[in-house]
This record gives sequence, structure tokens and C-alpha cells, in this order.
Amino acid sequence: MATYNKTVNENEQRCCCPVEATLSVIGGKWKPLILWHLKENTMRYNSLQQVLPGISPRMLTKQLRELENDGIVNREMYPEIPPRVEYSLTDFGRTIIPVLEALAQWGIKYTDQKGSSK
Repeated sequence: MATYNKTVNENEQRCCCPVEATLSVIGGKWKPLILWHLKENTMRYNSLQQVLPGISPRMLTKQLRELENDGIVNREMYPEIPPRVEYSLTDFGRTIIPVLEALAQWGIKYTDQKGSSK
């Protein structure tokens, strides 16, 4: 029982920091890139895999499931043969777009600054 309470307390503490709470949902190597590609388009699994070179099918599936479970990504399955599945941002997921755009702007400034310091 002590382990359970310790875990719950650690999770509650993590959620007290908004930056950490945000990163627990969208952090990592692939999630921001998945969200970036979904910001303007509904995409199929294969299309996402094509725009994310280096991601394994297993990792893409895992990341999409986590984003879906967190209410950020919507998975729409169509009863067709072959099956068609499309991914898009939920209304709540769309609220992350300004954050991603700010991240992109910072990335441009960072690469410009790094380039000019060489």
C-alpha cells in the first residue's frame, strides 16, 4: 500500500507544474512532430509514417494511441475494405497549435543564432 501512495503522491506533484504536465502529454521525440503534421490536415497512418522518417510502425502506433487516450488526437475508422483510418486533432488538441508554432519560431531563432556563431 505504501508504494501505491508514494506513486500517487509523485504523480500529483508532477501535475502541479504546468510545464511538466504539458510535457507528460506532448513530450518526446515523436509526439510534437505528429501534432505538427496533423495541425492542418487529417492524415492516414501511412501518410504520417511517410512524413516521419525514422519512426517505427510500433512507435507510431504507440504515440498515436497515447495522444488519442489523452484526448489530443481523434482516430476515425471507416467501415470500408480495405479499412481506412484517419487521424486528426480534436478541438482540445487544436489548442496546442499556438504552442507548437511558438516552438517552431524559437527553433528558427535558435538555428539562426547557432549558424551565425560559427
